[in-house]
Amino acid sequence: MSTSTMLAGRLHLDTLTFGVEEVPVPVPGPGEVLVEVRAAGVCLSDVHLIDGSISPFFPVDAVRESGAVTLGHEVAGVVHSLGPDVRGAWAPGQPVVLQAGQACGECEDCVRRRSTCQRPLTRGVDYDGGWAQYALAREDTLVPLPAHLPFDQAAIIPDAVSTPYAAIVEAGTVRPAQAVGIWGAGGLGAHGIRLARLVGAAPIIAVDPLPTARERALAFGADLALDPAAPDFARAVAEATAGQGIHAAFDFAGVAAARAQATASLGPGGVLVLVGLTPEPLTVADSLDFCFQTQRIRGHYGSGDDHVEQLIRLASAGRLDLTPSITAHVPLAEAADAVTRLEKKIGDPIRLVLTP
Repeated sequence: MSTSTMLAGRLHLDTLTFGVEEVPVPVPGPGEVLVEVRAAGVCLSDVHLIDGSISPFFPVDAVRESGAVTLGHEVAGVVHSLGPDVRGAWAPGQPVVLQAGQACGECEDCVRRRSTCQRPLTRGVDYDGGWAQYALAREDTLVPLPAHLPFDQAAIIPDAVSTPYAAIVEAGTVRPAQAVGIWGAGGLGAHGIRLARLVGAAPIIAVDPLPTARERALAFGADLALDPAAPDFARAVAEATAGQGIHAAFDFAGVAAARAQATASLGPGGVLVLVGLTPEPLTVADSLDFCFQTQRIRGHYGSGDDHVEQLIRLASAGRLDLTPSITAHVPLAEAADAVTRLEKKIGDPIRLVLTP
């Protein structure tokens, strides 16, 4: 492999075939930075892209024309080189984290400089991501990384940590002493438990069919870990919440049965936050009681730029230790194996991290 080419994990969208290929090293354009990737997380969303459950929402021209995209939206590395007209104080060798997406810059909200974007682009979905030796990043999507924070831990902050963080503090508006339910204690849910504890939720009830996941949930700070199939499930929730039900329930699994159970567990004024992605329909079994109790269901996707920056500060200050979140490091060349391990829950991973 020459210095002008690199390895990249590419998904061909027409055939849904994935492989690590040799491709040209990208050249940064105006306002762009070329980042040498040091670590990239493997997410269940990547698995869903490969199996066709989800597809690019707003693919950029290069993805549409090539019919392929480099996966990876959880990325950390060092600045390699700068494109023209980069205005920030970025320098080669500087450690950085890449935001998991960016505003399109072209919709009406972007043109009017509003904080929202009508067509948000996701890294590794709508445009090339970081399952590669090098990745392009628009300079406004770079976040400086303190030198003492390891690349593997930093890489998973965008999405694996920031998505549940935003779900808990924004969508769920969790406050101290409020009862929280976490359905699914995998890559997102495990962090959801830790973050709910960080903001003072009590009790924290984790729900997962896997005994190992329930054990992990307790280790990560859950007060109670339940099997969703347990015959006394409803009674256990009632006892844990003094009959008040759950204030904020989070579906991190993307499973219809979990959503139905979570809805039934809500207390008056409770909210169900949908974080896990699934195309399955959502049904409220008792809509009269749902309305009478003024309960709510909120969709949730990703996080804001400020959430990633806040989490980097929390991790840097020792408030959030992400060491237990890294299940294993996998060479980039073996990315397909990492996908299989996550899809089949081999070793019950929280986060596998690719290392180019």
